[in-house]
Amino acid sequence: MLTSSIALGQFLTILIMAIALGMDAFSIGIGIGMRGIRLRDVLKISIVVGLFHILMPLMGMFMGQYVSSLLGNVATAMGGLLLILLGCHMIYSSFRGGNVPSFDHRTFWGLLIFSLSVSIDSFSVGVSLGMFATDIMLTMLLFGAFGGLLSIAGLMLGRHMGSWIGDYGEAIGGIILLAFGLKFLL
Repeated sequence: MLTSSIALGQFLTILIMAIALGMDAFSIGIGIGMRGIRLRDVLKISIVVGLFHILMPLMGMFMGQYVSSLLGNVATAMGGLLLILLGCHMIYSSFRGGNVPSFDHRTFWGLLIFSLSVSIDSFSVGVSLGMFATDIMLTMLLFGAFGGLLSIAGLMLGRHMGSWIGDYGEAIGGIILLAFGLKFLL
């Protein structure tokens, strides 16, 4: 019974983190969608964002496991601090009022820049998760799925509606990461 409740707790934690990290793709997707986007581009962007949300945290997790083996219990505190800093950065970024970078999302380089910009936070979170015992396959599947799905949602919402939630999505994601960072420290 205890093992199943621990597994459920880990699943819910990873699920909430996946949603929080996907909020970047959602909020920036709204801005791109408002500029006008074809449905084929929505699909292409979302697939690449999903892949980046798998690859970036995976690289971070392997780095985090290596750091954890070197530092032991100090790694847990460092992972928590990293999540707090990342959450604070996301909250700060959402309120500083920057617009979506101007690039052409239809080009190869524009697509890579967009995908990297919305998944770079996933690398940092991957480092933190690599310092803890976590199910790598479950984490990558959830991060990739929610990165891609929230990208589709943001692009489609931006295509049909105004920018009323764009900046708030990143702030909500930052608050969630901040809360998990505090949980790991306490």
